[in-house]
Amino acid sequence: MAIRTLSYKNSEFRISYEILNPTKKRNIIFLHGWGSSKYLMKQEFQNRFLDFRHIYIDLIGFGDSYDTPFPLNSEDYKNILEILLSTLQISKDIVVGHSFGGKIATLLKPHQLILLSSAGIVPKKSLKVKSKILFSKLMKVLGISSFGKLFVSKDGKNLSKNMYETFKNVIDEDFVHVFQNCRAETTIFWGKEDLATPLASGKEIHKLIKNSKLFIQNGDHFFFLGQGSFIEKNIKA
Repeated sequence: MAIRTLSYKNSEFRISYEILNPTKKRNIIFLHGWGSSKYLMKQEFQNRFLDFRHIYIDLIGFGDSYDTPFPLNSEDYKNILEILLSTLQISKDIVVGHSFGGKIATLLKPHQLILLSSAGIVPKKSLKVKSKILFSKLMKVLGISSFGKLFVSKDGKNLSKNMYETFKNVIDEDFVHVFQNCRAETTIFWGKEDLATPLASGKEIHKLIKNSKLFIQNGDHFFFLGQGSFIEKNIKA
């Protein structure tokens, strides 16, 4: 594991990463989902794609990467990673992104893109959820902020102030236009029982990204654990 300190928007960011197979010429970059870390991706893929140099990265605010000094959005995450990859002289041959990492992977515009239950399609909110949001906003206007904490998503709990604001920035980002403009060779894998990013989102991304391929597998949001061999076999590398 290594730590690299980078400057972005007049602030310092400390990013943790790990490189395997350092003598290989082509690169495959792995980006984890919200609340996860590089170790989950390494667990599944370290023995796959052995013709590639592996780069496992902890996104800012997760794993061994340090907290952000100010709230970020997905574009900020992409820009920070661009600086890191440029500093390390790592080309974007293949980028693998799970969930939130899928959004960042798409923004990076790699030669080849692998999406694992990617975020980016904003599902319609139910009446129950809309009511909670309205009530939370009303309590905030009235100065009763403690009620709002009752309605925080589990992905937004136990976060620092800046990371919670980051969570609010990225949770409802609509990536329809980003997927529409994606020109990377794209393969999409999805869990049939995924509730965090429903299968309907995967089918929508498949339609939006021209000439992409979609593979549906049994499992939930973390369906890819134990499926590294299947994913490797269906990637033309």
